[in-house]
Amino acid sequence: MDIITGKILKLNNWPDGRIIGLAKDAAAKMMEQGMERDAVLAQLEAVRQNPGSFLADAVTADLARECIRITQKDEPKPEALRENPLPFPIWGRDNIDDEAVKQMNNAMRLPVTVTGALMPDAHVGYGLPIGGVLATEDVVIPYAVGVDIACRMRISIYEVSPNLLGQKKGMFEESLWNETAFGMGAKWTGAKKAQHEVLDDSAWLATRQLRTLKDTAMNQLGTSGTGNHFVEWGSFRLHEDSFGLKAGQYLALLSHSGSRGVGAKIADRFSKLAMEKHPDLDRSVKHLAWLSLDSEEGQEYWLSMELAGRFASANHYIIHKRVAAAIGLKESAVVENHHNFAWHETLPDGRKVIVHRKGATPAGEGVYGVIPGSMGDAGYVVRGRGVENSLSSASHGAGRRMSRRVAIDSISRSARDDYLKERGVTLLGGGLDESPQAYKQIEDVIAAQSDLVEIVGKFSPRIVRMADEPGDI
Repeated sequence: MDIITGKILKLNNWPDGRIIGLAKDAAAKMMEQGMERDAVLAQLEAVRQNPGSFLADAVTADLARECIRITQKDEPKPEALRENPLPFPIWGRDNIDDEAVKQMNNAMRLPVTVTGALMPDAHVGYGLPIGGVLATEDVVIPYAVGVDIACRMRISIYEVSPNLLGQKKGMFEESLWNETAFGMGAKWTGAKKAQHEVLDDSAWLATRQLRTLKDTAMNQLGTSGTGNHFVEWGSFRLHEDSFGLKAGQYLALLSHSGSRGVGAKIADRFSKLAMEKHPDLDRSVKHLAWLSLDSEEGQEYWLSMELAGRFASANHYIIHKRVAAAIGLKESAVVENHHNFAWHETLPDGRKVIVHRKGATPAGEGVYGVIPGSMGDAGYVVRGRGVENSLSSASHGAGRRMSRRVAIDSISRSARDDYLKERGVTLLGGGLDESPQAYKQIEDVIAAQSDLVEIVGKFSPRIVRMADEPGDI
């Protein structure tokens, strides 16, 4: 049987050192699996060129880590902030508080920042404001992705009349009570425990942390978080023939949630690690510390973030499948998208960048997305226009106009319930901090970005399930 020797590897421009032994070991395992010599050499070269993609491969993981180690750039990027922030466009400035703009200005002073934009739902967040879009070069900023990695929207559209919601309201309410689970400790047990191919993803074995998080994923699959996460039945008006459906009125299910404890723990670990690596970073931007994508830590974060994205998508799939099955329905069309994520993208001038969208929706030309309002207000399915200076982005929702504490202190339960009653919305669970009055008017936010997206359809909530108020859990 052919073997791949160190001499052969050196003839293929592999450097001397430990990496030769690891490449030989990986090659031997691949040949044992039946791969031909040329295919093995091609696979080894793929590992060398893009090692981060092979950290979850049991055969090549050690080689991939060594490739990252020996190519890691030693020269650190400067930590001093720019004297003045790079300019950036703002949509809907009149409805954005000054502190959010200040946060974005600080982000635009980072030495790793290339460009950015602020969406009309913007409000204060940790490090980067919610609604902030930030492009960096060769680095990823965990806090600019966010704590709830890959928080996500999904709408399922059914070819039946939304009049069913009024005719069989009790059945629809029961589907939400029985087939959803909300809250920090929410999980399914016994026969209700969810199954999905994401649990077989090899990336769970790629790092020590991910191995410990797989149990969390198994327990929380198909559940939702607290705060503004929801699952709701409603009426959807499709404005044009799309998704294989004729324009018209349909029943729809809309959900908003993310990667649960998995994403939160990934964010916590790598945010702290990034801050430890940049102890001299100005305090005003300490939460925007970065990880180089040339480093092992940066590659591990990226792999973990992408796994969290697949897990978040699986959560929505399970939720929609279960809730719809309780009614006896199967969707005819689905639209879904991440926010709180980072993407490899290319700017118009050809520069390769990492685009962070913290509470912002991808809106590339022809790309569909969902922009919700509040528990009592409409949401929209939109199609992106691919506007370059927005980094092909749009808002991820209406955006808060008051903090949770202010909302709790200033909005009465009766005021919230009257608002919902006027709009024909039934609320199951839900805290005062999520009252519709705590949010900007979604119509104003959509109008402020009419150059970024075009409306494809409008969703009107009718039965809304959210986490119970803290005192009721």
